[in-house]
Amino acid sequence: MPYPKNDAAIRDLLTETRVIALVGASQNPARASHEVMAYLLRRGYRVIPVNPGQAGKEILGQTVVARLADIGEKVDMVDVFRELSAIPAVVDEAIAIGAGSVWLQLGLADDGAREKAEAAGLKVVMDRCPKIEIPRLGL
Repeated sequence: MPYPKNDAAIRDLLTETRVIALVGASQNPARASHEVMAYLLRRGYRVIPVNPGQAGKEILGQTVVARLADIGEKVDMVDVFRELSAIPAVVDEAIAIGAGSVWLQLGLADDGAREKAEAAGLKVVMDRCPKIEIPRLGL
C-alpha cells in the first residue's frame, strides 16, 4: 500500500528536495532505475548514483559511488531501487548520513524500516515512484 496517502506531504517533499542519492542505479537503459534517474536529472534534481559494482564509473554523466557514506554532500532524499531484503540496511545508512528522506520505489514497503526512519526524523515514502508522482501532482 502506497505511503503516505497525504499528497501534500509528497508534494512538499518533492519540492524541498534538491539532492537525491539513487541506490541501485543501473547503466542499463532498460532498467527502471536508469529511466527514473534520467527523468529526475531532466527535472533539475542533482542525482548521485549509488552502486558498489559501478563505483567510479558514470551513469548518465554522474559519477557512481559505492555507498551512501561515500557522498560528500548533504543528501535530501535516498531513492531506493533494491530488493526488499536490502531496505533495512539502506535505511540505516540513510540515517547515518543524515538524509532528509527515504523513498522506496514501487513494490517496496517495509513498516519496520519506515518506523525506524521516522523515529530518526526522516520522511518516508513507500511503494511510489517520483517519475509518476511529479506529473500526477502537477510539479
